[in-house]
Amino acid sequence: MKHLPNLLTAARLAMTPYLFWLMVRHEYRTIIPWFIAIAVTDVVDGFLARRFQASSRLGAYLDPLADKVLLSGTFLVLALTGAMEGWLAIVVLGRDVVILAAAGVLYLATGRRNFPPSPWGKLSTFVQIVFLSFQIGYLSGIAVEPAVVALKWLTVALVVVSLGDYARRVAAAH
Repeated sequence: MKHLPNLLTAARLAMTPYLFWLMVRHEYRTIIPWFIAIAVTDVVDGFLARRFQASSRLGAYLDPLADKVLLSGTFLVLALTGAMEGWLAIVVLGRDVVILAAAGVLYLATGRRNFPPSPWGKLSTFVQIVFLSFQIGYLSGIAVEPAVVALKWLTVALVVVSLGDYARRVAAAH
């Protein structure tokens, strides 16, 4: 049981390239069950790690890495294939690059390794997942455009708010 959360995270990471391949092929209906399976493993691995005190240093690095690969890759692939506006992918990926650079600068300046996610960052990530689910659903013909548009603008707003929150936190750490 101790290694199950990390195995689920590794499985999620291993499934991601197949998901990208399906996106490139515009097989959006096929993506939906895979996207659900990936989301379920994300929830289950975290639950198991907490429930059975099976948290590990590897899991602490692997879980957010798997999340970022999935989200960033999905935004990138959908934008590159024309299934989503490119500017939206730039905004979301740009936020992640800025946060990663700030974490690197903070580490170099202070030696601080602990850079926990903010509540705004977690909310932004959650809304990105919901938006991408609806976007893929829309591309499959099962989600309605007004919901996708509303979630797109909520995603943008939360990207901006969470970036501001991270900037405030980095400034406070100095």
